[in-house]
Amino acid sequence: MSRIGNMPITVPAGVTVSIGSNNEVTVKGPKGELVQTLPADIMIEQNGDTIDVKRPSDDKKHKSLHGLTRSLLNNMVVGASEGFKKELQINGVGYRAQKQGKKLVMNLGYSHQVEMEEIDGITIDVPQPTQIIISGPDKQKVGQFAAEVREKRPPEPYKGKGIKYIDERIIRKEGKTGSKK
Repeated sequence: MSRIGNMPITVPAGVTVSIGSNNEVTVKGPKGELVQTLPADIMIEQNGDTIDVKRPSDDKKHKSLHGLTRSLLNNMVVGASEGFKKELQINGVGYRAQKQGKKLVMNLGYSHQVEMEEIDGITIDVPQPTQIIISGPDKQKVGQFAAEVREKRPPEPYKGKGIKYIDERIIRKEGKTGSKK
C-alpha cells in the first residue's frame, strides 16, 4: 500500500491543473507553467480543488509508479504556486561569485573565471559574493543546475574550501603530522 500515492493533492487558489489525453498534465500558476507527461497506466482524477492518484492493480509496476506519479504531480503544483530554491555558499580565500547580465561568474582559485549561463526557467541571484541562490518552478531543473554549480569546485575535506549547499555539513579530516624519530 502506497502511503504517499494515496494522499490527495490540494490545488491552491491561483493554480489551474488540466489533465489531457495520455496523462499529459499542465499546471499554470503565478511562478510559471509546467507541462509533463506522467505514466499512462496510473489514473489521475480531479475533484474540485483536490487531485487523487489511483493505480489500476496491485502489480509491482503499478505500485512503484503510484507514489512516483503523485510526487511528480505534487512537485508541479508546489512549483507553480511557490517555486523551489537552492542556496549555495562559497568558502575559501578569494573565492567569490557575481552576476553579470544572465551569466554567473565565479572566481574559484583557477587561473580563469568560471562562467555559467542562466538556463530557461531558472533565476540566479547573488545577494553576497559568497552566496548563490538558484530558484525556479521546476524542482528537477533547480536541483540539477545547483549540482552543476557545486561541481565546479566541490568542498574539500581538509580546509573546507569550495562550493557547498547552505545546509550541507562537510566532514573534516586531519592533515598530515610530521614524522617522529
